[in-house]
Amino acid sequence: MERARKEDLVNSLRNIFEESSLVLVTHYTGLKVVEIEDLRKRMRVAGASFMITKNRITRLAIEGTGFSELAELFSGPTAIAFSGDPVSAAKVVVDFSSENEKLVVIGGGHSGQILDLGTINQLAKLPSLDVLRAKIVSMINTPATRVTGILNSPGSKLSQLIRLKPE
Repeated sequence: MERARKEDLVNSLRNIFEESSLVLVTHYTGLKVVEIEDLRKRMRVAGASFMITKNRITRLAIEGTGFSELAELFSGPTAIAFSGDPVSAAKVVVDFSSENEKLVVIGGGHSGQILDLGTINQLAKLPSLDVLRAKIVSMINTPATRVTGILNSPGSKLSQLIRLKPE
């Protein structure tokens, strides 16, 4: 591979490590191209990415980033899953690895912290960022909905809204 091409790969990988909040390192021994494409499709739908990497180039790219401690995991047939959302990549990779034992999660990192397999599995069980946002919006809207419902109901229920303190 030409030196300029290697430098471009190192720079693009470094950008991935700097922009991602979650990076998972996996081994993919025995996965067929069709299976890898299925995983990549699932990752795109979730807003994440999956990339097969060259270990030496990846170790060069990871130096000086928040994920530099993951460098020792890059040996053998490795690939990375990454996303800005800390849950989406973990959820897809853990689900896929439970369906297909050829994909093995060997470690990961989130915003500068190293994650073990137990933490990655717990992270995968969390609701996605979009689901959490929807829950927050519904919690904020609930009191307003209740007040509107009471105001629109007959006058007898209006007293529920205005309660006088007994003296």
